Amino acid sequence: MPKFIQFFATRWGIIIVGAVIGILATLLQKLGNPPNMGVCVACFERDVAGALGLHRAAVVQYMRPEIIGFVLGSLIAAYIFKEFRARAGSAPIVRFILGVFAMIGGLVFLGCPWRAALRLAGGDGNAIFGLLGLIVGIWVGTLFLKNGYNLGRSQNTHTTVGWLMPLTMLGFLVLMLIFPQIQGQEKNGVFFYSVKGPGSMHAPLAISLVIGLLIGFIAQRSRFCTMGAIRDFILFRQTHLLSGFVSLVVFAFLANLVLGQFHPGFVKQPVSHTMGLWNFGGMVLSGLAFALAGGCPGRQLFLAGEGDGDAAVFVFGMIVGAGISHNFGLASSPDGVGPYGIPAVIIGLLVCLFIGFTMRKQVA
Repeated sequence: MPKFIQFFATRWGIIIVGAVIGILATLLQKLGNPPNMGVCVACFERDVAGALGLHRAAVVQYMRPEIIGFVLGSLIAAYIFKEFRARAGSAPIVRFILGVFAMIGGLVFLGCPWRAALRLAGGDGNAIFGLLGLIVGIWVGTLFLKNGYNLGRSQNTHTTVGWLMPLTMLGFLVLMLIFPQIQGQEKNGVFFYSVKGPGSMHAPLAISLVIGLLIGFIAQRSRFCTMGAIRDFILFRQTHLLSGFVSLVVFAFLANLVLGQFHPGFVKQPVSHTMGLWNFGGMVLSGLAFALAGGCPGRQLFLAGEGDGDAAVFVFGMIVGAGISHNFGLASSPDGVGPYGIPAVIIGLLVCLFIGFTMRKQVA
């Protein structure tokens, strides 16, 4: 068991984790998930928000089992390896707001860092602008980190706090089994279900859940984080996490070639638009929000699974942000950025800069 624990901390360990995520994501596409969206934390949390009725964009409503699996898989790993620790209390309202704007930026781009990587691996050239924006946003975040930005230290707390997010996800799973999707029906019991569009495209529930559990388990062990990969390289020139991110892209690309899912180009890419400036700008906002919050959306789910209540607040902020994005015309579509998406990105950047400048440790 100790060797198994240590392996995931090695470079080969994180490379294998990235490879597994990249391959499984492309397989999920083959099995029914949307093209170039085998795993997208932002898109899937948006679908969860739709399933709960937080927005009424009928084409993106589905209780994604992968999100449930990420949290529960991380929980299982944390308990097996005695790393579950309930903690909370580090600027929760700030984390919630950062989650909201991280989602707004992601839905202007149409994806999170994971989907940006998968879009690139599938041949979508528009992802290049998103990845460049992500790097710039995280770079700005590192400038704040260098100058004393800090959300404060979370405190150990009641175990109940750490269990609330996993229990919420377990509750969603139970409700999904009680109220499953019915072919051609937009609502069953408590959940909304898309009958067309990306929300209607999904792999079988059991397969999605098992893959989510596996990814949650190995990502918790390896500390896989796309934002952390870029942050650590900028700050310390460390390439440990970055090697996992690169591995995800490479193996997803190879799997796409094998499965016939690689289609290079910029136009008519699935769930993508060609407004390069705002593909870039949306991910600048998301990258900055991730850096200020201390993790990419996937990492926040894994942290929530191991008892981090602050990460859970960020996740809930993203889910609410998805509802706001679709209810107020902020989210993009294949036709381009939503009618109010551009001002929302500008406002989000101003809010994040305000947080960055004002939440620095005072030097005595």
